[in-house]
Amino acid sequence: MINVIWGWMILLGILSALIRCFFGEMQIEDFLREFFGSAELSVKVITGLLGMTCLWMGIASIMESAGLTSKLARLLEPLFRIIMPGIPKGHPAIGSITMNMSANMLGLDNAATPFGIRAMKDMQTLNQNPDTATDSQIMFLVINTSAITIFPVSIIMYRTQFGSASPTDVFLPLLLTSAVSTVVGFLVTAFIQKINILKLPVLIAFTFLLGLIAGLGVWAVRAGENLTHQASVFSDVCMVGFVGAVIAYGLFLRKKVFQDFIDGAKQGFGICVDILPYLVAMLFAIAVFRSSGLLELVLSGLRSFFSLFLGETSFIDALPVGLVRPLSGSGSRALLLDIFNVHGPDSLAGHIASIMQGSTETTLYVIAVYFGAVGITRVRHAVFCGLLADLAAVVAAVVIGYMFFGQ
Repeated sequence: MINVIWGWMILLGILSALIRCFFGEMQIEDFLREFFGSAELSVKVITGLLGMTCLWMGIASIMESAGLTSKLARLLEPLFRIIMPGIPKGHPAIGSITMNMSANMLGLDNAATPFGIRAMKDMQTLNQNPDTATDSQIMFLVINTSAITIFPVSIIMYRTQFGSASPTDVFLPLLLTSAVSTVVGFLVTAFIQKINILKLPVLIAFTFLLGLIAGLGVWAVRAGENLTHQASVFSDVCMVGFVGAVIAYGLFLRKKVFQDFIDGAKQGFGICVDILPYLVAMLFAIAVFRSSGLLELVLSGLRSFFSLFLGETSFIDALPVGLVRPLSGSGSRALLLDIFNVHGPDSLAGHIASIMQGSTETTLYVIAVYFGAVGITRVRHAVFCGLLADLAAVVAAVVIGYMFFGQ
């Protein structure tokens, strides 16, 4: 699917640009400037991304060495055994799932993938029908694609790269939006799988999420005009405190925190190298599509449609990120960066697009990669549940985006 979309974006963009040049609506030199400028933008973005990815992969490595992830796995095991009853106590899949969720919570999208594939392979050893997804595999995938993002590291890196005055101000909106997405995805999947959620571990987790959403919502209302500033300060304190606590715990256990950090940072470097070709490809396609005038044509159509029901339609500029996100992480990332480049990271569109990008995963891509890695061809209700959670995230991103940044 992504091959078809990518190819047609470029072909239609070139055709549109040639027609507009023929009628004198644009100059071919301007089109070519955008045409080749996308490669330069890709290198600029990846350069900024490199250091931050290495930093957070290093912190994640210290966490694993200090046993924090294994402790988290033991804490979450009672919950996992209820919502994924096909996984027995002490199975290696629990640890893999925890590592995947830890990477997602840190906002390290690409780092989460290897752990996710490993978790899927561990669960596949329990699968009696190897070509059909089990309930546990589907539940894991839905939670994975709608996982709560506590520290949206990747989004903060991009916003910093494009000169945001407050790169971390999306911390609370992202936390709220991803919580809404997770609750919706979990409840729909649990209903289909007939899971009894009226058990203590599930009720505790569910109460925590609802309490988080309600508490942050009340704070947002009470903060009023000071909301953005308070959220930014709170985000900064949480992030610095988290890093300090991880390193302090590692030192307390006499771990080689420096070497652990270096080992993780090396993995971060490899992740950035892997990202670059995809980033160049997608930024190139979007630059062609946008500079040809086709993207604005699509957005104008969406704006006209939503204006029939809504008075305010500024969020339309961010909507392409939410529409492409379930299909392609590199595609939605490129759209996000394009919005930053055109509207600025601190614009309303820039904020809402940031929330959309960070609050969900690439559902269709993850389904293809995770299930493909273990030879599953019958995915059952995975697509429906995952996309419904994505839809909830897009709607929540718009509402919460206006609540925080629509003044």
